[in-house]
Parts: sequence; structure tokens; C-alpha cells
Amino acid sequence: MSRNLIPLSVAATLLGGTAMADVPSVAADIAPVHSLVARVMQGVGEPSLIVAPGASPHEYSLRPSEAAALQEADLVFWIGPDLTPWMADAIDTLTSDANVTELLEVDGATVLPFRENALFEAHAHDDHADGDDHDDHDDHDHEEHADGDDHDEHDHEEHAEEAGHDDHDHEDHAEADGHEGHDHGEHDSHAWLSPDNGAVWLNAIAAQLSAADPDNAGAYFANAAAGREELATLSAEINAILDPVRDRNFIVFHDAYQYFETAFDFPASGAISVSDASDPSPARIAEIQARVAEQGVTCVLSEPQFSPGIVAAVMEGSEANTGVLDPLGSDLEPGQDLYGNVLRSLATALADCL
Repeated sequence: MSRNLIPLSVAATLLGGTAMADVPSVAADIAPVHSLVARVMQGVGEPSLIVAPGASPHEYSLRPSEAAALQEADLVFWIGPDLTPWMADAIDTLTSDANVTELLEVDGATVLPFRENALFEAHAHDDHADGDDHDDHDDHDHEEHADGDDHDEHDHEEHAEEAGHDDHDHEDHAEADGHEGHDHGEHDSHAWLSPDNGAVWLNAIAAQLSAADPDNAGAYFANAAAGREELATLSAEINAILDPVRDRNFIVFHDAYQYFETAFDFPASGAISVSDASDPSPARIAEIQARVAEQGVTCVLSEPQFSPGIVAAVMEGSEANTGVLDPLGSDLEPGQDLYGNVLRSLATALADCL
């Protein structure tokens, strides 16, 4: 595999005391993951972003430059096929020599099961308290929410089978369970919305980079440690933003936020759609409308890429406010600050709407 080798004249220099010789070529799938990798690589190099900002990660056609970035990568960091099923095939085809890290499989990460129902009860995820080998977190009892330690064998969506994962048969599973035709794996893939996962992943990213580039291991681990401190400060800031509105109820457009809800003990009342890849059924919309009326829901939240028509239908006859949540940071500049800004923006949008 080709590498982006740095000229000797540059390799001989130092940037902030960090050697720049033969820095690995690194690719990351979505902007929040790219942001964490960029934080760890600060002062050493820059990762490539595969999924363009604003694009849906579930279905995506690689641009030539993005395919080239994967082909040249020494390391690839991605959430996994539950989020980007098409990328499994791209990785198999383009990155045969790369070290690939699937972040949902990283030891210590919290992985939550999908919620299929339109309506959520407070802390409904506690029903899945089967326990696993994930690390304990001092501030959040996430170990109660992980659904077993066998998630490396979970059933990915039908696209994963096309990508060469012959043992996955989620399509049959979905039909048997009566799902509404949406495609997803067994676990909720929006795990980057937990800052605890972000902290775990910073360490995992530093470890992989250090193994590939031991000369800069000190810089990678120092950056990861600084990033974890920043996330701890951010979590305290977000809790302060949310504290004044914790007694209010809200509805989200699609069920993407339970990691954020769990991390900050701020549960949604329901989701209009189970997935951003499918439209809600009339029955599901009716359930949400009833919940808005019954609970006096204060806020119904949409997302940038969706038509406001469905949200307007849900809100009909109510006095609920509306706002916009953006779990990918579509309007934010990619880079090391994006991850924190995504989480901060979610908290601010919620507080402003509620």
C-alpha cells in the first residue's frame, strides 16, 4: 500500500518538539470520529475525512479523493458497519494492508441496543442491564446498559452481507420482528454522542497510532490525555446547561440520541422515526402525537436534512416549541474542535427549545 511519506527535509524538523518523520496516513469515517483522531494527532499530522460533512453516513458514494484516502491509509478508524454498512466493502477492497479499528468494538466502549418503540420511558435502557466487559465509568453507570459482551457477533444490516459478511442476516431478523422496513444492526451506532465513549476512543486511537508510529507515541498519548480532560470539562458544562430544563419533556426526530440521554441523564419521551433511513408510519406518528398531548411535551426537535413537514404534523394542535439537533456537526468546520462543539450544540439546542 502506498503511503504519504514526508520529505526528508521536513522529517528532520520538529513541530512543537514532535518528530515529523514517516507519520502514518490516517482516515476516519465521520466528522466526529475525524475530530477525535485530529485531537490525538495534533502537532504530528492530519487525518483524512471520508464522509463529507452534511452527507448521510448510512448511504454514501465515495468521491475519488476519499477513495484515494482510504487506499493510502495506514490506519482507519470507523464506527462500524452498523453506521456505514457500505464502508465495509470499501475497506475490504481498498485497505488490505491498513490497521482498521472499529470503534464500537473497542474495549471499554459503551454500546446500547436499538430502541424500536416510538415512545420511551425514563431510563428504559435499564431493561437491558445484562452487563458486559466494558470499563466502569465513575460518573455514569453505563455498564448496566450494555447488552452483553458478544456485540462482535451482532447481526448487521443486509448491506453488510453485500460487503462480504455472509454470517449476518439482519434482514430476516427485521421481518420476523415486524420492523418497519428500516435497516440497522442490533446496536445503536450513534455511540460518539457519549463523551465517555469519546474518552475511551481517544486512548484507543493513541494506542493504535503509537504502535504504527512509536517515535511520536509520547505526543499521541499526551494529546489523548489532554483531550480526556477537555471532555470532562465539557461534560460539566453540558450538565450546567441542561440542569434548568431537566423537568421538561421533548421528542426527537429519529432515535439517535440515547447515548447523549444516558450520559447526561436527560431522556427523550420518544422519536418520530426509528431511523433517518426510513419514514415513520402513520401509526407511529399517531403515537407521538398522543404522547405530545399526554405529557405536555415542550419541544419537538428536527434535524437539518429532514423536511419540517413531519414535525409540523406531530406538533399540530400543541404549543410545543421546535428546534434542530445535528448529531454529526454538518455545519461545523471539521477538525479537532468539532467533537466537543457537536455535544455542546446538542445541549444548547435542547435548552433553548425547552
